[in-house]
This record gives sequence, C-alpha cells and structure tokens, in this order.
Amino acid sequence: MHTIDFREQNVHSLSLRDQLPRPHHDVAAAEQAAQQLIADVRENGRAALIDQAQRFDHVQIDEFRVGQAEIDAAVRELDPSIRHSLEIAIERVSKATAAQLREPVVTTFPGGSRITQRWAPVQAAGLYVPGGKAVYPSSVIMNVVPAQVAGVQRLALVSPAQQAFGGAVHPLTLATAGLLGLDEIYALGGAGAIAALAYGVPEIGLDAVDVISGPGNAFVAAAKLAVSRDVAIDSVAGPTEILVIADEHADADLVAADLLSQAEHDEDASSVLVTDSETFANQVRARLSVRLDHTPNRERASVALNGEQSAVVLVDDLDAALAVSDAYAPEHLEIITESAEELADRVRNAGAIFVGPYSPVPLGDYMAGSNHVLPTSGRARFSPALGAYTFLRPQQIIEYTREGLAEIAEPIERFAEAEKLNAHAESIAARFESKA
Repeated sequence: MHTIDFREQNVHSLSLRDQLPRPHHDVAAAEQAAQQLIADVRENGRAALIDQAQRFDHVQIDEFRVGQAEIDAAVRELDPSIRHSLEIAIERVSKATAAQLREPVVTTFPGGSRITQRWAPVQAAGLYVPGGKAVYPSSVIMNVVPAQVAGVQRLALVSPAQQAFGGAVHPLTLATAGLLGLDEIYALGGAGAIAALAYGVPEIGLDAVDVISGPGNAFVAAAKLAVSRDVAIDSVAGPTEILVIADEHADADLVAADLLSQAEHDEDASSVLVTDSETFANQVRARLSVRLDHTPNRERASVALNGEQSAVVLVDDLDAALAVSDAYAPEHLEIITESAEELADRVRNAGAIFVGPYSPVPLGDYMAGSNHVLPTSGRARFSPALGAYTFLRPQQIIEYTREGLAEIAEPIERFAEAEKLNAHAESIAARFESKA
C-alpha cells in the first residue's frame, strides 16, 4: 500500500476529494455497450437473452425461469451448518429492517381538515444477485428481506447462469432464495438481466418491475443507470471500499485483517487506512504482508492492496482523520480508536459505520442485522444503504372539509391569480358559488 501524507496540511479543503485514492470503475465507458445490450433485449426478447448467455456466461439456456422443483432440491441439499448460518442472518436482518417501517403521520388543520402521509410499497421489485468471482447468498438476503418487510407483492430475482452448474443459478443462491420463500427466479445476468427486469420479457414469463436493486459489475451498473428513466433503482454500485480510522491503541493485526477482508473481493477493491501514527501504519503493513501470504485469495487481494485505489493516509490527529473520511465518504467505515464512539457520533458521510474492535466489516456483510448493499464511489454523501424504504413511496392524502377550505379559499384564489392560473382560482371559487 502506498502512502499519502497529509500531515501539516489543510485537510478541511473541498479539494481533498480529488487527492484521495479511488478505484478505476468507469461506468461511462460501459454505458454504450450496456445500452446496446438493453436495446437488443427490448427488440428481440428471449432470443437476445439466449445470445447474451452464450457470449458472456458461455452457457446454452433454453429455460430461463427456475422451476420450483429445482428450488426445493437446492433447499433440501443445503448443508445444515450453512442453513443455520443463513437462518441467523435472515432473522437478524429482518428484525433490524422491520424497525425502519413507519406508521402513517396525520397533520390536522382547522375545520376538521387533515393531511395524512403514508408509505406504500411498490408492487414489484427486481433483485439482482451477482455471480462473478464468488457466490453471494448474503446478497440474496440483503436484497430480498427489505423488499419483503416493505410489503412488496411480487419479487423477481435474477442471477447469472453458472457454467460450472450447467447453466443453472448457483445452488447456494437458489437455496437461500428458497429459504426466503421466493418462487420467481431467473438464470439471467449482466446488462441483459437489468433490461429484462425493467421492460419485461413475456416469452420467458418475466413482467416488468417497479424497482431494481442489487450490486453488479460496471455493465450492470451502467444498465441500471440507463433504465433509471423508466424504473427506480437503489444505486449505481462500484467496487467495494473500506476505510479504517485507527490510532496507536488499535491492534495492528486486526486492522490488517479487516483491510484484507475487503481486498479479497476484487482487484479493484479499495482498502484505506487513515492514522495519526506512522509507527502504527508500519505495523499494519507488516501484518498485512504476513496475512496476505496465507489467504487463499492472495492474488486478487494483492492487486487490490497495491493498486492506486488503496493507501495508508497519514494525518496529524483524529480530527484530520475524520475530515479525510468525510471527504472520501466510504462504503464501509471502521473506527478503531481510544475514542471510537465519540468519533463515530461526528461522522457525516459513510455508508455504514463500524465502531470498536469487535465490529468488523464482515460482521455487517453477514449477520450484524444491518444491510451490506451500501453506496460506493463517494455516493455515501447523499445516498443511503438498501433498506425497506428503498421499496416504499411516501404518499400524501389530502382530506379537507367545506369549512377547512372556506377558511383559506380567498388566499388560494389570490395566489392562483398572481401566477395567472385563473382556472385554478375558479376551481376553488366554484365550490362556494350558489347553484341557481
């Protein structure tokens, strides 16, 4: 990991964002190809999906929808210990997500008038579960549970066909979906899968959805961006990120383990350590070297750790460390310092905040109860994690009585006339005109 030295510098400058490491994840470069794949699916439907499966997943698919018997078989064949782990994760994520639901809020006005704000679920959601360098049953849980808790009636899950399993969805993905009660699952991946969810492909039994969620590669991200004019999306996801704020009181080996845990995801993953102790930084580097030699995913982890997107950032103090973190707006922020809770209270920009030595990011990846679908690439400045609210729409219900409207009828009419919208004014006045 290379070093960025911000000591004796003004780290509160807005230009700080441009000086911090980021992975090369050019969604714009993938946009043209994604749009072509989307257009192909819209025009040619099933034939386009067959062609794309052959080109990108190297499989021949005749039936995209997974049958119930195949789902049931995957559940039956699930290793009991893995099933137990999945069920713990489902229970914890369900509990935490349920706490996000809101009761309707009623605001009253004179004359018995009222405004009610309620949150209504969308009717159909499309859930994308990646299938690249690893299998992600955790992503099934993190996508499905919020939609179910929100009350979405129809859930359609897509995941790339796996050459190793004869063109089927990975059995662990299927089993996890089966445990959650899903029955609409398709062996579809990439930009074509996003197009199929957004616009529907009746030939394979897939109707269009209202919201699409879930992470994927640059082409999936570009496709989600392209269809966002017609369907809601959760976010445009980039490679995973971890930023650790640590001081000399932290355990260097634990910090090294946490940086490595995200580096093993992908060659473009970002692992960033921000510390006010150069001695501690060197200790972390030493432990990283040892751990890297023994991890099964050492090749891609090494590429990630030695890439321009990963770094050790040296600062004068923890206030400066917090300024660096807020400018970076990491997907995952770990704080392992003597004053971790106090520092966490001051964080402004982070997808999820992990406080103290016993709250590592992998806890959140699986069983903390929080959601691991988080904003990346600095989007934590304005975007939230995936949650029940992703699938809910606030709706306002306006109920005024004659008395309530009469009280403000004249001001409304004057307002409308000032905007030269006379028919608006007449709509109000008509309710109080005597009918001859």
